[in-house]
Amino acid sequence: MVKQKSHIAAPISEDLISRATALRQRIESEGPSRERIDELYHLIMDMTESGLDFFFLEPLRRLGAGTMMMGMASVGISSTLKGTRMVIHRVLKKMDDHHVVTVLDFIDEVVFPPDQRA
Repeated sequence: MVKQKSHIAAPISEDLISRATALRQRIESEGPSRERIDELYHLIMDMTESGLDFFFLEPLRRLGAGTMMMGMASVGISSTLKGTRMVIHRVLKKMDDHHVVTVLDFIDEVVFPPDQRA
C-alpha cells in the first residue's frame, strides 16, 4: 500500500477531489459505462496535468524562471501529456468493470486530505 511508504505529494484542487468522489459513487451505484469511463479518463488526465505542473513548473516559478525557460518547460510537459493521453485512453477502453474499480481504489489510496496540524 502506498500509504504505508514514504511518498511525495502534490496538491490537487477541491474540484478534482469532488469529481473523483462523485465518479466513484456513480460507478459503484450504476456501474461503469462508456460515459463514466470517459469521465475517469478526464479525471486521470487532469490529475496528471496538475501533478506535472506542480513538480516541473512550480519549481521554475519559485526560481523566477524567465519566459523562455517556462515556455520550453511547458512545451515539454505538453508533449508528455499528449503521449500520456493516447496511452491512458487506450488502456481505459480495454478495462473491464473490476479493473475500473481497481483504478478508483488506487486514486482513493493516493489522495490525502490536507494536513490539519497547526
